[in-house]
Amino acid sequence: MNQAEKETYLREYSILKNEGKPFFPYAVAKDSIMAAIVIFVIMFLSLMFGAELGPKADPTTTTYVPRPDWYFFFLFEVLRVMKNVPVFTPMATIGVPTICMILLFLLPFYDRSPERRIERRPVALSAAIFTIAAMAYLTYSGANTGSPNSVDMKPPANLTAAQKQTFTAGALVVGQSGCLACHVIGSNGNNGPGPPLTKIGSKLPPAAIASTLVNPTAPMPSFKSLAQQTPQKFQNLVGFLSLLQ
Repeated sequence: MNQAEKETYLREYSILKNEGKPFFPYAVAKDSIMAAIVIFVIMFLSLMFGAELGPKADPTTTTYVPRPDWYFFFLFEVLRVMKNVPVFTPMATIGVPTICMILLFLLPFYDRSPERRIERRPVALSAAIFTIAAMAYLTYSGANTGSPNSVDMKPPANLTAAQKQTFTAGALVVGQSGCLACHVIGSNGNNGPGPPLTKIGSKLPPAAIASTLVNPTAPMPSFKSLAQQTPQKFQNLVGFLSLLQ
C-alpha cells in the first residue's frame, strides 16, 4: 500500500466511522439473526434426514472399513484417487491439508491489496470459486463412492445372463470376505501384499482357483469354512474370479 492509497483508506475509514452505526446493538442483532437461521437449518435437516447409520458394530469383524464424516469426504476422495500412485499418497494425506493451512495462515501477509470490493479482485474471486467448486465436487464424489469393501465393476458385455448373475454375486462375496484389503481388482482394493486379481481368470482355471482358496499360502486366510458352510457363496466367488480375464 503506497502513501496515496493509505491516505485514501484513512479518509474513507474516518467518514465511515463518523457516519456508521455502533456495533451494539446493530451488528450484534444481525449476527444473532444469522446464527439463529443457521441453527434452524441444521435442526431442520437433522429432523428430516437424520444421521446416516451403518450396521450394528461388530468387534469381531476384520472386513469393516470405516468412512469419515461428510466434512472430510473431499479429502477422502483425494486419497482414493491418489492411492493407486503410492508416491502421491503422502501428498493427499499430509501435503494438501498442510499447504492449505499454511496459505490461510499467511493470507494477511501476501494479500496486501487495499481493495476489498469483490468485483475488483478477480484473482481472489477466481481462487475462492475454484476452491469451493473443487471441494463441493470432491465431497459429492466421496459421498457417492462405494465402500472400499465393494467391487465397483460391471460384468463384461460378452457374458451370458447366468455368468453375469454369478459375476455380481461373486463380487459381493469378495467385498464381504475382505479380499480387497490385500488384493487389487481393477480400480478396487489395495496393491498388496497379495497379487493383483484383475486378470486371474486368464492365468488359472476354476479348479486351481478353488484349490488356492481352500489351501492358500500364508498369510492368506483359508476359505475352507466358506466352502463347507455356504457352498453356493464359495462357487460364486470362484466363478467371479474365473471371469476376471
